[in-house]
Formats: sequence, C-alpha cells, structure tokens
Amino acid sequence: MKVLHSADWHLDSPALSDPSLRRALLSLPRQVTELALKEQCDLMLLSGDLFDGQWSPESLSAAQRALREAGMPVFIAPGNHDPMGPGSPWQQPGWPENVHIFRDSTPQSLCLPGLDCRVWGAAFQSAHSACLLEGFRAEGTERYALGVFHGDPTQPDSPYSPISRGQVLESGLDYLALGHIHKNGSFRAGDTLCAWPGCPMGRGFDECGEKGVLIVSLEEGCQARFVPLALPRFHWLTAEVKGDPYAAVSALLPGAGSQDHYRIELTGECEAFDAEALAGAFPDFPNLELRDCTAAPPALWASAGEDTLEGVYFSLLQEAQAPEHIRQLAARISRKLLLGQEVELP
Repeated sequence: MKVLHSADWHLDSPALSDPSLRRALLSLPRQVTELALKEQCDLMLLSGDLFDGQWSPESLSAAQRALREAGMPVFIAPGNHDPMGPGSPWQQPGWPENVHIFRDSTPQSLCLPGLDCRVWGAAFQSAHSACLLEGFRAEGTERYALGVFHGDPTQPDSPYSPISRGQVLESGLDYLALGHIHKNGSFRAGDTLCAWPGCPMGRGFDECGEKGVLIVSLEEGCQARFVPLALPRFHWLTAEVKGDPYAAVSALLPGAGSQDHYRIELTGECEAFDAEALAGAFPDFPNLELRDCTAAPPALWASAGEDTLEGVYFSLLQEAQAPEHIRQLAARISRKLLLGQEVELP
C-alpha cells in the first residue's frame, strides 16, 4: 500500500503579499493530487493547517476540486490554524464523498476493507489543544493501522497537542502522519514510524530550501520518501566577496534563470558598490535581493613613513625587493594581525 502524506498548506496565508506567490500557493492542492495519482497512491493523509485562519471561497474551491479529482480516499485532521468550529472551512458544503474529515477531538477511525486498513484521526477544536494522542491505542484486526493528527512532537510543553515518543510507541500504529512542524522530520518508536512532511511551500526566508510531501510505502516495513514539489522556493545564502561582487553572486546562482526568491548577503572586503544595481545585472532572477555586508579594504600602506614602529615596518615592506603581489599579500596579512583578525593563508 502507498500513501501520500501532506500538511500545512496554509492556503490564503497573510504572510504572502506577492501575487505570484499567492497564485503558486493556490495551485498547491492540484500539484499534491497530481503527484498522488502519478505515484499510484491508494490514499492521502492531510495533517491539518491546510487553511490559514481566514479562508477564501477561491481556496476552498481549489482544495475541494483537487481532492475530488484525486478519487482515492482522503483523510483530513484539522489543525490549530483551521480547527473545527463555527465558520470552519470543514463545516462548508462541497466536500466530495471521497474526503473524510475527522471532526472530534477524541480519536475516531474508519475502515477501508479493500485496503485491509484502518485510519485513525482527531481534530483541533480551537487554536490550542491538549495532546490528541493521550491514552490512545489503535484497535482492529486490519493489516494496516494509520493515524493522521496535527501535533507537535518537538516540545513537550507545546500548546499544540504535544506528542511524545512514548505515546507513539503505545499507539499501535504502523504510521503516524503528523502536521504542524514546517520542516520535515521523522522518528521511529518501536514498530511505529512517526513523520511530518513540513510545509509544501515556504512563505518567506524563514522557510528556506526544498519543500514537499511524503510518499509512504507499507508493503515491507514502513518507509517514507520525501518528494519536493515544483513550487517557488526561498534561499538565504552568504557569499564572500574577494574583490569582485558580481563574480561572488554568479558563483551562487544556478546556471539557468529562476523565479525562486534569493537573498544573498555579501561579506568580505571590496570597494563600495550599488547592491540594487548589481541585482539588476541578473535579469533572469527577478526575485534576487542582495545585502551589502562587506567592509572597505584596509589602507595597506597608510602608516608607511610614520615615525612609529608600525610605520617603519610598512615602509621597509613597501620598499622590499619582492614582486608587487607578494608585498600586497604580506601587507594584508600584517594588517589583519594588527587588528586581531583571523588570517587565512593562501
């Protein structure tokens, strides 16, 4: 049996003001469904926070349409951003018959005889929740026992259904599908694999790198495979400038253009430059932001000729019988040592 596990879509997120990013986020339900069909999954587990508080009819329609087209059974466990309650998107009409939404804070289950599988889940009723897995133990004779919950496995005092390794161990589940943490991760407790896919699309530079979903295989032991989605990404990088800021930026960017969002902090020493103008020199990267964190090169020979030990030293170095680049290198190393800075020898 194969399962697609996704969570934390955060449709209509107020963190996204860029129209292109909002459009990309709206395409997420379709992309998830297309991947589930391509991977020939038997069912989908969606672990909450698919919506981000206030929801729009457009996002509701996009989610309902995509999950209807999936055809396969879909199980949803509402989270802290989209809990059950008045005005919840889960209370709205239009959800297709193949979608099962867990509505109670006490774990409930549904059996899928054709897959010899039972799926357990529970729902947040408000923005905060005690542990939804407390005292839980899966029952049933089916071959596979799956759980879909929203919860925090990283902080024991979390207000968002904190879930402990001991509770996972006692759950009796083959696979526990969690949501809430925006960076993917997993752990095993006994025979149970507990995993969370992270958010499938970052919403800012605090959510950088590849984002996607998990494809879970249960035939011979439970295994989860991370699959990135073709959605905009955020990259926060650092480049050391060694005289040429253009070359430093070029070395970090991919060969082809990209609609991804890049924030590059330029460090090191170089002459003053216009960061905004430099970003404009990369027209194939329209979402490139450069931050100038460089320092002006030291005046290597500023003290030469002064009536001081330092002045005598730099005068002798300047007049030494050695190639220019050697004298420059010696002066640069000497300046760094005088300033107490770390020296990296070539």
